[in-house]
Amino acid sequence: MNVVLIVEDEMLEREFLTMVVRDGLQPEDILLTADSGVEAVRMAKQYRPNIIFMDLMIPDIDGLSAIQEIRKFLPQSCISILSAYSNFSYAQKAISLRVFEYLLKPVKPIAFTEVLSKMLKTVSVIEQEESDEKAEVGKTEINDHEHSHFIEEAIKYIGASFREKLTLETVANKVFVNPKYFSHVFKKEMGIPFTDYIIQLRIQYACRLLETTNYQAYRISLECGFSDPSYFNRVFCAKMNMTPQNYRKSVHALNQNDSSLGARVNG
Repeated sequence: MNVVLIVEDEMLEREFLTMVVRDGLQPEDILLTADSGVEAVRMAKQYRPNIIFMDLMIPDIDGLSAIQEIRKFLPQSCISILSAYSNFSYAQKAISLRVFEYLLKPVKPIAFTEVLSKMLKTVSVIEQEESDEKAEVGKTEINDHEHSHFIEEAIKYIGASFREKLTLETVANKVFVNPKYFSHVFKKEMGIPFTDYIIQLRIQYACRLLETTNYQAYRISLECGFSDPSYFNRVFCAKMNMTPQNYRKSVHALNQNDSSLGARVNG
């Protein structure tokens, strides 16, 4: 069902527009009229029209100001302007307010009918997209509840394979789930995106190798699954706030202090 609002202060013009619009609507559609900017905003709040025809020079507040106010609570409404003024500044402001069409008076019935037809098609597409989006969100919420158990299987696989070349698509295929859906559920369940989780595991493993081996940084980067040592260094610094070399030095210094303390205690 469409709700159409015509805002025009001249009675004859308003009656003409009402007659033309009514011919293009379905019986269940609602047609409303207003003759001032304040009344237009009030009716827009009350009836939530999805199509609006707005005259610019109207009492109380002008048409552009009324549209600006209406956009705050009806961002998706399809609005066209009716005006006897072709001033560029008006047109520029209309563009910024995402106006569908700028019609110059006097408007021919054929031209007006064509614009109305296009606006009806546009709002139909918008409403269908919104409906599809809501349905998809609802479906996703149900699936999240029913199928998030596959994350446990994915975590096991990642834990055994994170040092290899591992992509989101690879893991999603491993647990027989669509990659986009897998990414959505993974982030929801684990609290971080898939890529960040893999990097976190690799950095943790790098820290263990720095603590327990004498491997050079380039070898550690390869052992952890990083193909580019310079990228490994950048990621390590970002996560640990120090280079791999400085991390190794800090661990060795800490171990030496612990050994010295233990020797003094035993002595």
